[in-house]
Amino acid sequence: MKRALISGLLLAGMLSAPVYAQAKEKSLYERLGGYDAISAVVNELAVRLVTDKKLGVYFKGLSNDSKRRLIAHLTDFVCSATGGPCIYTGRDMKTSHEGLGITEEDWDRFVKITKEVLDKFKVPSREQQEFLQAVAPLKSVIVEKQ
Repeated sequence: MKRALISGLLLAGMLSAPVYAQAKEKSLYERLGGYDAISAVVNELAVRLVTDKKLGVYFKGLSNDSKRRLIAHLTDFVCSATGGPCIYTGRDMKTSHEGLGITEEDWDRFVKITKEVLDKFKVPSREQQEFLQAVAPLKSVIVEKQ
């Protein structure tokens, strides 16, 4: 009887282990490498966006200080959106992009450049997809109907 009880408890523990393991899965923030890794990716992304022939137009006229603040806000935004400890204090995405005339083509270009940067930093496919899924809903407030 004692042996059956111990076996039953062991079996119950083994069956509940996968649920416990799933609950303990690291956040996307952690899987991306934390703040420093996200900061490096955002910095590279910013350089590519600012120097891109098509998208760079949206950054013309910004001072170096404004670009640094934009990068800091974007880093905090990504950190927060991926489950990190950062608090994003910038404006909402609709307000930030309203009136810029960002098109569907611009959005697609942004996504392409983002994928290239994630590839450069060897971000695994699963995390890339999760990240892109996290930013996808922003398209509806960033892209303006033409």
